[in-house]
Amino acid sequence: MKKILLLLFFIVLLTATYIAWNVFGPTVAAPANKYFYVKTRADYAEVKRDLLDQKIISGDFFFDRIARQVKYDQRVRPGRYEIKGGSLLNLVRMLKSGNQSAVRLVINKLRTKEDLAGKIGKNFEVDSSQVIKFITNNDSLLRYDLDTNTVMTIIIPNSYAFWWNSSLSNILNRLADQKQKFWEGTRTQKSAALHLTNEQVYTIASIVEEETNKQDDKGKVASTYINRLQKGMKLEADPTVKYAMRNFGLKRILYGHLQYESPYNTYRQTGLPPGPIGTASISTIDAVLNAPKTGYLFFVAKPDLKGYSNFAATYPEHLVFAKAYQHALDSMILNKTAP
Repeated sequence: MKKILLLLFFIVLLTATYIAWNVFGPTVAAPANKYFYVKTRADYAEVKRDLLDQKIISGDFFFDRIARQVKYDQRVRPGRYEIKGGSLLNLVRMLKSGNQSAVRLVINKLRTKEDLAGKIGKNFEVDSSQVIKFITNNDSLLRYDLDTNTVMTIIIPNSYAFWWNSSLSNILNRLADQKQKFWEGTRTQKSAALHLTNEQVYTIASIVEEETNKQDDKGKVASTYINRLQKGMKLEADPTVKYAMRNFGLKRILYGHLQYESPYNTYRQTGLPPGPIGTASISTIDAVLNAPKTGYLFFVAKPDLKGYSNFAATYPEHLVFAKAYQHALDSMILNKTAP
């Protein structure tokens, strides 16, 4: 009798240990990309199938029982969940509570609306085709006081935290709120002092951004373009030609490129293009707003080819600088091609 009782005791003990291991033990495997995604309107069966398919759980027997006990099977919360491994109980608790991990959206440099749509589509549940459909529709953009040309001005490059399942409206509303906070007060006053709207300042900044990466030259470049605008001169900005042609790898702008017909080609159109040619950094926007008062109307790269520019108030002076740069460029090309 004692042997039977002892045997039953060990059976109960082993069973309890087995159950405890499956519920409390480290039986959950972390997925390759660390995250498990629960789509909006996904049901319990879909969640369970995805967990099994991704081998996060090895079976559904204990998962089902825990889920039913805490009623997770009755309410599934969408989101992006970081899974580092651990116990089945903690996994179910996390999914039930909706304790998802935020997406850190870092926006540094985007050139086109398609880039923006791709960025959002890559990082969030919303599909990029839905984004591009929205931001290429003037009626959709009315609520943000934007149009399909100025829509990129909604972006102040920064790092933003969102939930993975945030709607497109929530994402754009957040960007619009940040834009408003950025411009309110002093910056809008400075735009007005330049007789420009905030969107026009942003557009100039987007061109300056492409012209130079030297922060101490940005204000002078901005001053040059502002002076040309005020005199009714064409901006003749090479980056606008690249944008118009959607050829961002273009190294040298040739005469044929200047003839490309587009409202963004500032060699053919007088005044600013209808919108920015990419995102502009905060430092570049501020460089435009704080551009020094100069008489500059021209600039060209310095012949040392270190990235800085020579600025000129007259065309003859500019020609001297331009010839020096061209000579340096020709010499560099010759040295590279020499045997």
